[in-house]
Amino acid sequence: MRAVVYDKAFSVTVREVEKPKILHPDDIIVRVTTTCICGSDLHMYEGRTAAESGIVFGHENMGIVDEVGTGVTLLKKGDRVVMPFNVACGRCLNCEEGRSAFCTHVNPGFAGGAYGYVAMGPYPGGQAEFVRVPFADFNALILPPGTEHEEDFALLADIFPTGWHGVELSGFKPGESVVVFGAGPVGLMAAYSALLRGAADVYVVDRVAERLAKAKEIGCIPVDFSKEDAVTQILNMRGGKEVDRGVDAVGYQATTGDGKTEQPNAVLEALIRIVRPTGGLGIPGLYVPSDPGAPDSAAAKGYISFPFGKLFEKGLTLGTGQCNVKAYNRYLRDLIIAGRAKPSFVVSHNLPLDDAADAYDKFDRRVDGYTKVLLHP
Repeated sequence: MRAVVYDKAFSVTVREVEKPKILHPDDIIVRVTTTCICGSDLHMYEGRTAAESGIVFGHENMGIVDEVGTGVTLLKKGDRVVMPFNVACGRCLNCEEGRSAFCTHVNPGFAGGAYGYVAMGPYPGGQAEFVRVPFADFNALILPPGTEHEEDFALLADIFPTGWHGVELSGFKPGESVVVFGAGPVGLMAAYSALLRGAADVYVVDRVAERLAKAKEIGCIPVDFSKEDAVTQILNMRGGKEVDRGVDAVGYQATTGDGKTEQPNAVLEALIRIVRPTGGLGIPGLYVPSDPGAPDSAAAKGYISFPFGKLFEKGLTLGTGQCNVKAYNRYLRDLIIAGRAKPSFVVSHNLPLDDAADAYDKFDRRVDGYTKVLLHP
């Protein structure tokens, strides 16, 4: 089958690899109809992780069940399904408590597993014609048959639940004000989730005009940090009043206003400045324990300084970690079916799988309007 394979930094190719097989009675094989390129994939694409050549990318996958293991009881061939990016067993303590992003069974020595991602277990990605789904009864979410809402449902694999999770981590309550740093797909989903959940005001900080325009289009207040310090701008807009909650949808590759100088602690510092005393910070943006391309030796080891004293002084709460997609995806699916949510507004391109190399290049350079790319094998 054809698949997107990582070669080296800034290079992926679509080539023939072995089709996955049923390895355990609880497995299914899914014929992929839609798979997304994620901003997290870019960390590997840019050589900013320990990813080695040969890995098949793709953790945002949906499709049609093609083969079913003998132990699978809830799914059948022909079912339309979407899979959380988390690979989880459904049986360990964390899974039982709804924390499927931190499954302790699927990736020994590491809390959590995922498809097609470095250090996240032996699970090839789904930017391919087929993908194997382990513990399928737990991991596959059944969708209505047909092709309706294909773009929306594809986003249930990661970015819609992750955006929702970022707002949840912040401790948000309806009627509060929120700032989201980063207007990439996850940031826009966080802002959209805050609006769906009843936020009074949502500020979205970025420097890319197309992204800020999209934020404004859905009813948010755009803040261009390339023009002036974002915190200063928001305080001026609010008459000096801070916001209730903040979401970091940028992560460890944050930059200064020029967009070129990396400063890993930039967003964390800004959030501590702009969120009111006893407010909350939600951090779904990715931070890693090692970064080969870090701007300094401390950040290379995953050490990032930020004003913990001010965090303590203000009594801020801080929630971090990958999204437990299973905690949200069926409810967000039903919002989509009911017509109350349409997250596909972030989708910029639908492309054949064979265009993946060009799509990665353009998405990485943030050119030609590439914001969220869906690939169709």
